[in-house]
Amino acid sequence: MPPRFRGDQGQAFPIYIMMVAGLLFLALAFFAVGQASATRNGAQGAADAAALAAAQEARNNLLPGFDLELLDPEGWQDLLHGGGFDLAGSCGRAADLAAANDSTITDCPPPTLTNEFTIEIESNYTVGNSVIPGTEVRRATALATAVIEPRCGLVTPAAPGNERPPGADEDGEEPVPVEFTCDGGEMVEFDPLHPTPWLDLGKLLFSVHLVD
Repeated sequence: MPPRFRGDQGQAFPIYIMMVAGLLFLALAFFAVGQASATRNGAQGAADAAALAAAQEARNNLLPGFDLELLDPEGWQDLLHGGGFDLAGSCGRAADLAAANDSTITDCPPPTLTNEFTIEIESNYTVGNSVIPGTEVRRATALATAVIEPRCGLVTPAAPGNERPPGADEDGEEPVPVEFTCDGGEMVEFDPLHPTPWLDLGKLLFSVHLVD
């Protein structure tokens, strides 16, 4: 039987301990990276929800005094291009969605276009304790933009002898239904004598989605 050298065994043990400690530190560091990634993803989800909520709030509400029954073709075209939305409640609605996702809005600027809404948020929670210093106080920030886009166009008479504009009868006295052609060929009608509530009509005429 070959002789055992206890001195060599004693020297190898500290190296073994250091290797185990190093591997443990790496595992904890990877866990901290995962925590940070989860925090960022949560913040981005909150920002996306807040931006969508801001755009939907605007789409669902028209400016006070905006009367669809009195719109002429030019007025309908202006509405389809984003005019007429009430923006007053957008940031408040976005703040509600951010709070529901444990976050706070840090910036909600007036839209540069009436149909674009950019929201910046900060998470109320932190990455948490980890082997990386400072993560216990680090919060995540995120930015998201949502846009309102028309999905319909106004139908205008094109046949010779049929120059009556949408929204007026042949004598120009009694309002008649206004027709729109939408994505996929869908037809939407607004009858001034039996008006569709704007909340329902707005969802048919406009889509809301996130943009990069």
